[in-house]
Amino acid sequence: MPAHRDFVGPAMAQFDYDLFVIGAGSGGVRASRMSARFGARVAVAENRDLGGTCVNVGCVPKKLFVYGAEFSGAFDDAAGFGWAVGPRTFDWPTLRDNKTREIQRLNGTYGRMLSDAGVTVLNGTARLIDKHTVECAGKRVTAASVLVATGGWPTVPNWPGREHVVTSNEMFFLPTFPRHIVIIGGGYIAVEFAGICRGLGADVTLIYRGPVLLRGFDDGVRSFVTEELRNTGIRLRLDTDVSAVAKTSNGFRVTQTDSTTIDTDLVLAATGRAPNIAGLGLEEVGVATAANGAIRIDEFYRTSVPNILAIGDVTDRLQLTPVAIAEGMCVARTLFGGQPSTLDYDAVPTAVFCQPNIGTVGLTEAAARAAGHDIIIYETQFKPMKHTLSGRAERTFMKLVVDANSDRVLGVHMVGDAAGEIIQGLAVAVKAGATKRIFDATIGIHPTAAEEFVTMREPRPSR
Repeated sequence: MPAHRDFVGPAMAQFDYDLFVIGAGSGGVRASRMSARFGARVAVAENRDLGGTCVNVGCVPKKLFVYGAEFSGAFDDAAGFGWAVGPRTFDWPTLRDNKTREIQRLNGTYGRMLSDAGVTVLNGTARLIDKHTVECAGKRVTAASVLVATGGWPTVPNWPGREHVVTSNEMFFLPTFPRHIVIIGGGYIAVEFAGICRGLGADVTLIYRGPVLLRGFDDGVRSFVTEELRNTGIRLRLDTDVSAVAKTSNGFRVTQTDSTTIDTDLVLAATGRAPNIAGLGLEEVGVATAANGAIRIDEFYRTSVPNILAIGDVTDRLQLTPVAIAEGMCVARTLFGGQPSTLDYDAVPTAVFCQPNIGTVGLTEAAARAAGHDIIIYETQFKPMKHTLSGRAERTFMKLVVDANSDRVLGVHMVGDAAGEIIQGLAVAVKAGATKRIFDATIGIHPTAAEEFVTMREPRPSR
């Protein structure tokens, strides 16, 4: 590991700040706060709301919308348990505005955390002038180190009529809720909003150019989720793409590459995100980027200009809020804590809050085979106990990917109620190198869905 002196730049007293952070999202805030607590003089610039994508137009408001969407199914489930639920209606402005108030509260909390840590917050767009100089809100300041933590931004393909679509950013502030929505994309954002909109009462059509949703996830998860979404009433248009979007007198018309058209009230393009680097001045100061715009970094988050660092979605490693936070902590320890630190990206757990939820950690079956493992697969599907009375058709899927030689559990995958909550605990076991024998020796909690992970005894037949 490099010595701490390898990270020490020019004498910091000659600069206005020891660290200047561009972007006050989750990673930038953590790096700012912890660097200040190590004694550094820190400023952070943000041209939108504190908290970044996750707090304002990502994880947090989306999870609140998921909670709201789940009530529609819960009302239906109640009848099987003896509850008579009367007429109900959904009021979009109530959910939207209550969400906004909670986000505003969180914005204030982030501001107080930064202030209490002694961090200077600058409101405005920051741009690099040279490797030690940053311009923000018409003022130039200098810093020994600069950290870029500007995250990602939604992208929209260059279709005719692309100006008529909304992205995930706008979904949180719609003036009215659509009766019908077309969602374009097959990734986690598309799948999550499909479930949200369906749960809140919209007719949903999901268009994806591939045959199965959620590229990059385990194939068993992908197939299972694709069918479960169909079972909730979401119309899936797979193996086709969009060629144009046009405004009509009543809404919008989406034309697909197979020449079919769909009329709708709203079109959401959930077609990917790109590193948010426009206007930062990276090229002018010599910071190298990849073809997709991601900032190139080494294991200690240093760019091609060593005193300029980058973390989070702008680097295009793992686009997860907890990863950006952990990277921010590594930067603070490395620069000011005397502890050169980097992050272990193996076995990082994640969840997708579609309905039912996805939770996953470790290697997919395909990735394990590609890495040369001789593997054994344990897999199960079942109807959750709750739905034996509710009558809902929803099912649960669970899968273990096990190395046949070492018996180590390489991956754990689940689709079902509270999958994210369950996988978080199992991620500790995977990270610790638990074997299938340890899983088998663990007593399950009965009756729960989670106990299935320690009671799967029969391998899936080899394919």
